[in-house]
Amino acid sequence: MATADLLVDLQDDLATDDASNTLGKLKLSPLDEKSWPAENDNDEDLKSDKECSPEIVEPPPNLKWDDPFYDIARRQIVEVAGDDNFGRKVIVFSACRMPPSHQLDHTKLLQYLKITLDKYVESDYSVVYFHYGLTGQNKPSFGWLLEAYREFDRKYKKNIKALYIVHPTKFIKAILVLFKPIISMKFGRKVLYMNHLGELEQFLKCERMVIPPCVKKYDDTISASQKCVPPVQIKQLPHQQFGIGLLALRKKDPGNRTIPQVLEETVDYIKQHGLNKEGIFRRSANVCFVREVLDKYNNGIPVDYAVYGDVHLAAVMLKTFLRELPEPLLTYELYDQVVSFGGVPKNKQAETMAQMIQTLPTDNYTVLQYLLIFLHTVADNSELNKMTPSNLALVFGPTLMWAKDAAISLSAINPINYFAQSLLLNYNAIFCQM
Repeated sequence: MATADLLVDLQDDLATDDASNTLGKLKLSPLDEKSWPAENDNDEDLKSDKECSPEIVEPPPNLKWDDPFYDIARRQIVEVAGDDNFGRKVIVFSACRMPPSHQLDHTKLLQYLKITLDKYVESDYSVVYFHYGLTGQNKPSFGWLLEAYREFDRKYKKNIKALYIVHPTKFIKAILVLFKPIISMKFGRKVLYMNHLGELEQFLKCERMVIPPCVKKYDDTISASQKCVPPVQIKQLPHQQFGIGLLALRKKDPGNRTIPQVLEETVDYIKQHGLNKEGIFRRSANVCFVREVLDKYNNGIPVDYAVYGDVHLAAVMLKTFLRELPEPLLTYELYDQVVSFGGVPKNKQAETMAQMIQTLPTDNYTVLQYLLIFLHTVADNSELNKMTPSNLALVFGPTLMWAKDAAISLSAINPINYFAQSLLLNYNAIFCQM
């Protein structure tokens, strides 16, 4: 289902190929004449209702009963899972949480998906689709699939960088075959099949994702049957910069610098070359370059961003450094206060934030202040870079805070983003109280 939501890259073809040839392909395979691939009862593609009945979840605590999308949002079919390993927002779609078709308003589901994506489509983003749990009962009609195809225009597809299909079956691959005549080769390269979660781990942190328990259980079954080898634990390198706590980094730094090397170098480069760059922090960078720079830092090799000539690379490395911290910069201890911060009266918010930040460890406080000063500078140039405090909060909220014992959910990400935006807007008032 979510696969077809974003398998619509025709306009990219029209911009690069001969338009008449492309339209000719459309005429050769009219979607209105298509139907779902035949189901084989003996196949594993669509499990029996008993084996994978729709997963029931508790409504998000911050969801109001009078929300126009309450019935959709409460099922948590669509979630946001922070960033992947390349600095791109991750949208998660779980088929196992879809109820039987007669219990779900698919038109409203489509609207809800679009509203969710609207917050992120101006940035580079990825989609993870958990296919396990799609059954004959909750499978949407092909007519709905066609409607979704028509609804998701270039606005939604131009910045999608990857579509990870987890636990693919012959059924979902058959759907892609149906759409093949009108999917560009460019988009086809963005579709990646993940046979188990271990394969997905190389692209994003699974423990911070919203992965339904039944999907995890199914994955355990697959891993056991395939005898998947667990990932090798990588030893910490002498010059390791990523994945190290701030206190440990400062102690092992020859100059005992309070601002980590990665943060200092990326901020300096962005100040010089990125303040007037439209969409700074909203674009991803070359995957190979990201891995190369990360390896250089961890092996003590000097990094010269001028060699790469891409300021977005420095922006991605900055976000990656913060995201790779063993504990979020705002710490797990403040998680509940951050998520419930929206309930604080406006005239008490600056004072409340000041009190919260005062509880941070010294290194966290110092780095947070340094980061906020820099982001203020970015926001001051928003006429050029389009990064207002609100846009910066969307990018940095999940990078500054995530839950310790659970993946960040869509119901929590909005309050976290609100807190991040409040930090930026009230910076002077907050720190003058300290």
